[in-house]
Amino acid sequence: MIDIVEKFRKKGKLFKNIVEISPKELGIRNKIKIYKALDTGGYFYAIFVVQQKTKILTKDIEKFETIYKKLVLYVGHNFKYKILLLDAPICSKAKKGFKEACWRVDASL
Repeated sequence: MIDIVEKFRKKGKLFKNIVEISPKELGIRNKIKIYKALDTGGYFYAIFVVQQKTKILTKDIEKFETIYKKLVLYVGHNFKYKILLLDAPICSKAKKGFKEACWRVDASL
């Protein structure tokens, strides 16, 4: 989590509160780290951290959208920003698809 805080701090974004949500709490079995963060401006962030060796493809967009919907139901409110931090290669079509679905993708974790 310290890496995530430092990454956002370098970009000028400070968080008041960051809470890690276990995938088991959402009823999913993916190896993913999910964070709910509140910045100093009062906006909520949904941060997904994915570390895998296989490439992120366009079929994964739907998977992350369903995880996001489960997160919204679990927390009880919508998020202003959906951020996907990757330590895996991403397909160019998938990157474009994530942008169209209002995700911010950073593939340099």
